[in-house]
Amino acid sequence: MGERARTALACSLGFAAVLWGVFILTVVSGGGLIRDLGIAPRRVDGLDGVLFGPLLHAGIPHLLGNTVPLIVFSFLVLLEGVRRFLLVAAICWLASGLGVWIFGSGLTVGVSGVVFGLFAYLLVRGFYNRSAGQILLALLLFAVFGSILWGVLPVSFGVSWQAHLFGAAGGVLAAVLLRPRQAGPALPQR
Repeated sequence: MGERARTALACSLGFAAVLWGVFILTVVSGGGLIRDLGIAPRRVDGLDGVLFGPLLHAGIPHLLGNTVPLIVFSFLVLLEGVRRFLLVAAICWLASGLGVWIFGSGLTVGVSGVVFGLFAYLLVRGFYNRSAGQILLALLLFAVFGSILWGVLPVSFGVSWQAHLFGAAGGVLAAVLLRPRQAGPALPQR
């Protein structure tokens, strides 16, 4: 395993470990962190949840459901470098959180918006990068994880489809913003 892959694996596992650590703190606090730091839509005192809500989870099944795809998608984006991952994750994080804050219907926590964002980024970046390898990876990821995309629709009570939808939109936005720039036409020689 190369150095970049080792770094990507360590960072993706570290990210998941942070979420599990915060979950333990949440349990110890009696759930107060969720109430205080979750995203409370359209309330000024709930706006800090845009930053902290993705770190919190309402239970073990909630966190388990996010852990494996988070590790896989984070690892794949981290293969492009830590800086790229941080930019993509930040765009997804903010898009998801602000989308929930503006359009959500109840207190929301969980990293699933970021997971959807990373997934969407991985699905579309190959088209913007014009990379056959990335497009093939996207097709493989879609075959394995594509069913999660139903989560962008309001099909399950108590699941923040808004976080998923706006996180995925953030992933597409990240792919657009971070695509390679095309060189402009050469200036004529005089």
